[in-house]
Amino acid sequence: MRPILVPVLLAFASCAIAVPPQSTPPLPDAPAFIVAIIERIRAVPATNPPTSIVRYAYLGRLAYYVPPRCCDVPSALYDADGVRVCEPSGGFAGSGDGKCPDFFEQRRDEKLIWKDSR
Repeated sequence: MRPILVPVLLAFASCAIAVPPQSTPPLPDAPAFIVAIIERIRAVPATNPPTSIVRYAYLGRLAYYVPPRCCDVPSALYDADGVRVCEPSGGFAGSGDGKCPDFFEQRRDEKLIWKDSR
């Protein structure tokens, strides 16, 4: 082998393709609309803190909460059918849209459905 070829081959052999880490899959019982929300989140750069989705019992029904990813970005609360009910927190004032002011006091049975681990 020619002397120049050895360093070139060693250089290529030591290169690794950087594959960005994938986010964790949602829990198996996550509804289709949650999977769609996760796909939209995965399509954009990761946030800090990482985006998560948490399921609660709220006013006797299942609800899915997506916390705000930053100070001026509102959170989102979805009912079990995927209808966006309100924005409990975040936004410019930090207190959401005011449509479900009792969410933090009334929510029960917290269960993390998904967290972006990128």
